[in-house]
Amino acid sequence: MGVGRPPVLYVMPVAWDKQFLGRSPMFEPLRPAGAALARLDVWPGLCDYQQLVDSACGPILCGSGLPLRVVPQGERADRFCEQYEPRVYLAGELQTRAQNWHDLFNVLAWVTFPRAKAAINARHYFVAQGQPRGNRGAVRDLLTLFDESGVVLACADRRLERLLKDFRWRELFWQRRHEVEAGMKFYLFGHALYEKALRPYVGMTGKGIVLAVTKELLERRLEAQLPELDERLALLFRNQGALSCPRDLHPVPVLGVPGWTADNEREAFYANTRYFRPGRIAPQPPAE
Repeated sequence: MGVGRPPVLYVMPVAWDKQFLGRSPMFEPLRPAGAALARLDVWPGLCDYQQLVDSACGPILCGSGLPLRVVPQGERADRFCEQYEPRVYLAGELQTRAQNWHDLFNVLAWVTFPRAKAAINARHYFVAQGQPRGNRGAVRDLLTLFDESGVVLACADRRLERLLKDFRWRELFWQRRHEVEAGMKFYLFGHALYEKALRPYVGMTGKGIVLAVTKELLERRLEAQLPELDERLALLFRNQGALSCPRDLHPVPVLGVPGWTADNEREAFYANTRYFRPGRIAPQPPAE
């Protein structure tokens, strides 16, 4: 989230569904963190969210190193220190709304990717400190985009990475389908994207970061994959020279990922160029 919480553009019904993590393979990264929620017949309270945080394998710390605490959302704040990201950084307070899918997924993302979330929080804080009020800037736009709609792409095959970066979707997801299943794995990161996954739709697109990995990592159990990916992401976000604007993130039409919807079991699904777009057009050199 940014310094001021951006408006939620995708509103889900508030009805509780304790089996939500089993709805789709898109929720797989959150299953270890959220397994306890399957025992609840009603919406979890903020104390349940705090228990998820406290039950994690290691302490979950905000960007400044304070323990993360789930607190009710306050009124919109004008003072910098009371705004969303500064309050997380300065007090460890994660403002959270009750009976709200968006905020539930944010808590689960903190438990699943604690180091990366803390690094994003710290970078938000320090970049915002050096900017005039109301001027978000490219770095904070990037941080918010990934925090809300990020996808981690763990890739053990540089040829597949090239296809993705070149927007060659049909070749990547259909013609090289078996290679993708063996050498590339997609993990949703953004909590807004998880919210959309409750009711996926054509047009649903993430913002990806590619991490080069070994096949050995992709063959590990999920619980052994996530910490390494989390630390790799955290290192990227801590690096002031990396990831400086939204164009550093790669568009990912997530319903194209093999196995993520029954519709993509047909080649014709990838013919929709309004969804599987051909990519950015490079600027032409000036005529002489």
